[in-house]
Amino acid sequence: MISLFLPVGVLLLAGLVTLSGISAHLFYLQLIWVFLGVGIIALFFFIDWRILVNYRWLIGGIYAVAILLLVFVYFKGPVVRNVRGWITFGSFTFQPVELAKIALIFLYASFFSRRHLGIAQWRNIITSFVFFIVPAGLVALQPDLGSSLILFGIWFGFLLLSGLPPKRVLTAFIFIAVAGFFMWTYVLHDYQRARILGAVYPERDVLGINYSASQSKIAIGSASFWGKGYGQGSQTHLGFLTEPEGDFILAAFIEEWGFAGAMVVVASFLFLVFRMIKIGYDAETNFEKFICLGGATVMGFQFLLNAGSAVGLTPVIGVTFPFLSYGGSNLVISFFLLSIINAISRK
Repeated sequence: MISLFLPVGVLLLAGLVTLSGISAHLFYLQLIWVFLGVGIIALFFFIDWRILVNYRWLIGGIYAVAILLLVFVYFKGPVVRNVRGWITFGSFTFQPVELAKIALIFLYASFFSRRHLGIAQWRNIITSFVFFIVPAGLVALQPDLGSSLILFGIWFGFLLLSGLPPKRVLTAFIFIAVAGFFMWTYVLHDYQRARILGAVYPERDVLGINYSASQSKIAIGSASFWGKGYGQGSQTHLGFLTEPEGDFILAAFIEEWGFAGAMVVVASFLFLVFRMIKIGYDAETNFEKFICLGGATVMGFQFLLNAGSAVGLTPVIGVTFPFLSYGGSNLVISFFLLSIINAISRK
């Protein structure tokens, strides 16, 4: 247990320290979510998570609830930063897409653990695609490109983990390329296309579409090895760095704690993902293996998109850094997933 939660503790501490210098209000809100997450971990010491295996209807029920919440938030949710993706409870907000992520992981773990020997059959591939495209389509309508890509990463990651034959993988890549061209032409908004092109041509429009990525690189590049010190990040505290509590919290942290701090955070996260993979390989059942590997996939994909946008390698599409960024929905769901993986390791 210690080896799994130690890196999480490092990430949470780094995030809370950064948030305390940005906003006391956000710091205390995040602290509440952390305590709630710890409560979830404690809860799983007393209940048997394997009820999900014994009652498959429960997995389908969680997935159905996630879909209904996505439909509700699309029609009734408030617009925040041009996205209609939140349900508000006073000062707290909840993103149904976070529930959709965990629901998809459990659904795929159940589906592929029973069908992985026949995964090459087109009916299984198409069925798994339908499970993904329903929530991903609703999320894309919000519009939330980052979360849609993460849902896609969960689906494609499970296909690869289930042992999809090379010919089917090649076919899948061709299909993805065709689907990507269709989305680029007919689905994506102009600003979304501009953000993708901004990652390809980072030198263009640094005062417009590439402003956030440019300021992030300035914050990171000016940090030196030890950083500028707590509360001394000029890009962060003078307002040049956008979304320093969420999308660009890694840049805000590095500006104050330097390359040394960056190595600690990145190493902690990579160790966490490694432990999740190791627990998955050592698990007794295919369902447990898929839960662990699915969790490692979704967190690893979020890390790549978030850290990549901080250094200008991936588009800025609003993806949080697990356990580091501010955000109660993602934090609680991540704790829930980690609690189950921890229960698997204890067994």
